[in-house]
Amino acid sequence: MIATEAHPTIVALSSASGKAGVAVVRISGPRVRFVLETFAGALPEPRVATLRRLRDGSGETIDSALVLFFPAPASFTGEDVAEFHVHGSRAVLARLLAALAALPGLRLAEAGEFTRRAFEAGKLDLAAVEGLADLIDSETEWQRRQALRQMDGALSDFAARWRDALIEAMSLLAAELDFSDEGDVSGPLQQQALALADEVLNSLRQALGGFAMGERVREGFVVVLAGPPNAGKSSLLNALTRRDVAIVSAIAGTTRDSLEVRLDLTGLPVILIDTAGLRESTDPIEAEGVRRARAFVERADLVLALRGIDSDPYRIENETQLLKVATKADLPGSVLPGELAISVRSGAGLTELLAEIVGRLQRLGSGEPALLTRERHRIAVADAIAALERAVMARHGQGELLAEDMRVAVVALERLVGRIDVEDVLDRLFAGFCIGK
Repeated sequence: MIATEAHPTIVALSSASGKAGVAVVRISGPRVRFVLETFAGALPEPRVATLRRLRDGSGETIDSALVLFFPAPASFTGEDVAEFHVHGSRAVLARLLAALAALPGLRLAEAGEFTRRAFEAGKLDLAAVEGLADLIDSETEWQRRQALRQMDGALSDFAARWRDALIEAMSLLAAELDFSDEGDVSGPLQQQALALADEVLNSLRQALGGFAMGERVREGFVVVLAGPPNAGKSSLLNALTRRDVAIVSAIAGTTRDSLEVRLDLTGLPVILIDTAGLRESTDPIEAEGVRRARAFVERADLVLALRGIDSDPYRIENETQLLKVATKADLPGSVLPGELAISVRSGAGLTELLAEIVGRLQRLGSGEPALLTRERHRIAVADAIAALERAVMARHGQGELLAEDMRVAVVALERLVGRIDVEDVLDRLFAGFCIGK
């Protein structure tokens, strides 16, 4: 097949850029076989790594490489795909990519173009593509598990079952409407249809209930360090991150803005935020820092309410997600009921504090990775729930109206996996991929 301007063969470095022991160059499209014959001498056996010398058009050797060939349609993109596993020097990669891009009908791939072709070929649906993007971006064990489940089709499978059940319910309503006077149609078909819709509705509600946890695992749990000036917030931030992130000073009000640091706490993604000391101030800059600190406290998943063990108690809002910590435990003072005592200077209590933070965050959700992880998922499922609630709660008994509500729910579920109305979503999603994916 000859490449066309609308559907050229694409090539890109699929491994990380920079010097490495091995680098992977991927090619996909109608001219892959021509590329293999030109550079590697002949087509290798499909899906078998073969050692070849890669030569350019003039016969000059570029590098020795392991060459793999994946014939269509049994490939990631559904097209013919080839991979060159070469030595990962910048010189080798620059020479190879330049030689490949110079061939007629080939061009360098755009961001996410390989995955977009896989989507267009039906190899992945939109939910699986989003899972793949999250897997590439995952930094912690919980993020990896959740993204892998998404990429493997967990959400897609549930959406297919929900859709199939609703289509069956719609067929029952259609049978009642079209053949209600026929002798071979019997039984309360409308009640059966509504029972199916109710089962789907309950399952959708359960999935929506896990959205907050799924979003937090994907983006990170927000843990805020809050308290009055000189409560030891910045010192604790430095101790938890094991580096000097924040300036520590005996002068009250040193921290005037919020500092954010991402952590991996036993697989949990955490955004740790150090905030300005909570107190009334006439300084407009410090007052703005205090306002921002209070805003972080209101939306935090967990607030570490700090006070020096030698200072008076301090009340902070958001009592439901509050972990009280008495800092500077190496100084004289009293630990109040419900407080954890720590000393950044000696390290006392830090292990117990970390364990308590992890335990509280883990209890925010179940151990099973969430199905819904993006706002787009939440909106689609919420739309389906709203339509099914209208059908299930209806008392009019009009089959046409019930079927229409179920059709609206089906459309929402099709939007969830990318069957319809996804062009804008695709453009934003694939733009965030690396070039070789």
